[in-house]
Amino acid sequence: MTPLSPRIRRVPASALLGLALAAGLAAPATASPASPASPGTAATAEEQRLDHAVPQEILRRSGFAGTAPRFAEALGAARSYAQARAVVVREGTALWRRAVDRAQGRGPAAGDLSRDDDRPLYWARLGMTREVRDWQPRFGLPEARREALLDALERTSRGQTDLRFPHGGEPGKGVRRVLVTGFDPFTLDRDIRISNPSGAAALALDGTMIETADGPARIETAVFPVRWRDFTRGTVERTLRPQLPKADLFATVSQGRVGRFDIERTNGAWRGGFPDNENIGRTEAVPVEEPATQPQWTSTTLPYRDVVAADTGRFPVHDNTSVTEIPVGGTEPVVRPDGPTPGSAARAGGGGNYLSNEIAYRATLLRDRLGLHATLPGGHVHTPVLQFGAGNTTEVTDPEFVRNRLNIIAQVRAIVTAAVSATERTRG
Repeated sequence: MTPLSPRIRRVPASALLGLALAAGLAAPATASPASPASPGTAATAEEQRLDHAVPQEILRRSGFAGTAPRFAEALGAARSYAQARAVVVREGTALWRRAVDRAQGRGPAAGDLSRDDDRPLYWARLGMTREVRDWQPRFGLPEARREALLDALERTSRGQTDLRFPHGGEPGKGVRRVLVTGFDPFTLDRDIRISNPSGAAALALDGTMIETADGPARIETAVFPVRWRDFTRGTVERTLRPQLPKADLFATVSQGRVGRFDIERTNGAWRGGFPDNENIGRTEAVPVEEPATQPQWTSTTLPYRDVVAADTGRFPVHDNTSVTEIPVGGTEPVVRPDGPTPGSAARAGGGGNYLSNEIAYRATLLRDRLGLHATLPGGHVHTPVLQFGAGNTTEVTDPEFVRNRLNIIAQVRAIVTAAVSATERTRG
């Protein structure tokens, strides 16, 4: 998700939603020991949406309405920062596991919304973060410690601390290890009912096994926020750096264009300014460590030809090679259908210039900086836009909406399976 390129701005409004995204955690803030106790902090733009009718309906109809109140009660019983942190870690982890279990059919459905729905996790998490911001413990809470609690809640409730690959063996041997990431819903001020199929896929696939031509593979997943500040603070690198050396393949996934999947060939080092879930935009180079050695472009190492050729499901899968660049000696952005030219400056990768492009850029740059470019297949997959049924402009769900989401989830699984199988054939 980076600023939209001139190519993207010409897309019809119906497609703009998907092109905007593809979505961590804020590192604990630092402060001196003299930091004053915080009386609570103002709710964020995301948290303020909680009071609208649609989020409350989604929480009620999924059985998640009591999550934040129960969390607030447990947090209120804490008599020290250590106890409060233990509550946050326990309850954040429990929220992630509950959402995964619901998506994978374990336990009661607890509501009439379909199990594949990713939105209860998103809204329940926001209810919990708002409770942390409002909490005023008797023992005093410096702002740095409140931020650390929020960070722990974000990480645990997104599955970022729950990435568990099989023990033993090296990548490429035994059970294959696959890392998949998704995103929160976004553009909620346009339509607060929105679900993100990449987040739904992450819930459906976490901890599952797939059968490939060369044996089983285990998928581990995590979800990222649609917020520029978290990416600036290094949430992607913080989560993926320990995992990539263990993995046999990774795919960052986000919602993209209407009616199609895309394997994004090239990612660009540019943010295009589209507002995030906090209604904040950023137009700048993607900020990373060691900017002096930062490339303008990174590329996928997924076996895109094999994935495009495979029969993975209902939607066509494209090898997307287009980028937007400022060529050497130029001053204006130019669309290049066949990828960047030497020495050009990035203005949009194949996946645009919003946070979907940025997670792809950061993950593949990290892969390369870890010396894994030649050995670790990885890159970005854009899903189709998740659409409601024709004529539904008010209801939070409908049969077509559920069918579309289930189809997209199943095809993400098939794409990952095809990619792992193709990689195994190459190694063989």
